[in-house]
Amino acid sequence: MIHIVKAGETLWSISEDYRTPIHSIIQANPSINPDVIIVGQPLVIPGFPPIETIPYSIHVNLTNRTLTLKHNNQIQKVYPVGVGRMLHETPTGNFIIINKAPNPGGPYGTMWMSLSKKHYGIHGTNDPSSIGKYVSRGCVRMHNRDVEELASIIPIGTPVTISP
Repeated sequence: MIHIVKAGETLWSISEDYRTPIHSIIQANPSINPDVIIVGQPLVIPGFPPIETIPYSIHVNLTNRTLTLKHNNQIQKVYPVGVGRMLHETPTGNFIIINKAPNPGGPYGTMWMSLSKKHYGIHGTNDPSSIGKYVSRGCVRMHNRDVEELASIIPIGTPVTISP
């Protein structure tokens, strides 16, 4: 998987976002100077499949509060979601699903799928009335049945685009 360095990122923050040891990223990119990374620079993130090999993609629209699942660029399903509230906005940009954790408990409902942005994910909820609202601390909330269905369909490495 290729990550394009964004403004403000460090090798350490990229390592944390992908939950990949920094030495593994350095080993996968032997030509880089680990002390100097540049905005726009591509980095190989080991352990994830190339995005172009995954037929699924997810698009989250924060304004409409929807999550759209696509297969080969064809819409498969649109789900209602809850997103970040004021002062805890959901991050925008391009990410991937890096892991799945069933039954995380508490406010995360019956499924957690981590994004390649530390502390953020797509998850279920213990408060179904929050779906469709600006209520989370930045994560994307789904009905438990919806997040379980989504998790059963998409593989690790699925690209996720979050837009305003």
